Amino acid sequence: MSQLVQSVVFVTVAHRSTDPEAALAVVNGEVLLAHTVRGLLGTPEIDLVAVVAPERCAAIFSEVIAGFPGAVTGPPNHCRVVPGPSLRQAFAAVEPELSPDATVLVHDALRAFTPQGTIRDVLGAVRAGAGVVVPVLPMADTVKSTDEARLITGTVDREGLRTAQTPIGFALPEFRAALGTDAVLDAAVLAGAATVPGHPDAMRVASAFELTLAEALVALHGHEEPL
Repeated sequence: MSQLVQSVVFVTVAHRSTDPEAALAVVNGEVLLAHTVRGLLGTPEIDLVAVVAPERCAAIFSEVIAGFPGAVTGPPNHCRVVPGPSLRQAFAAVEPELSPDATVLVHDALRAFTPQGTIRDVLGAVRAGAGVVVPVLPMADTVKSTDEARLITGTVDREGLRTAQTPIGFALPEFRAALGTDAVLDAAVLAGAATVPGHPDAMRVASAFELTLAEALVALHGHEEPL
């Protein structure tokens, strides 16, 4: 019997209908998805990277990851594309391989430059006993409240506000429970989650401006190294 998977990352592109194509945007000569998968595979604590692909993108996503050794040789520390319309379906395909105490991460494919330190922090917090873990950053912008006429009514205290990033970590029972909701990353699912510090490099690369920032980020670091 093959060794059970202790940690799996589901790489998703499901936030917006255009996200699968956005994951194929090129930064420094490689598509974002390749940067994302390479960073995850470079984290030794991760056993399996499962790229959840809409059917229309399954073939091209498979081509993207075909060059990574784990896509061919299999465990340990391997990756593959799981075609299907939902994270629930992807999990059903992978679930038989998981250890009963496996850690599940859900990661946005467009957060291609998330440092490995952040990934390890999320894994570590789940393994230390947290059911759900979210990397976060303090809110830097001034936040205003408005009324129905769109007139400013006041300034929101940002002391307790945070911006959420990924990967979001789950203990296996909590992940199964989250799949019963409409969206795994829904606010109701994440209420009460533990947090770890996020990182500015883990920005979501979705616009032309963000692609320019990503190019500068890769030029600064040279290539994806553990941070």
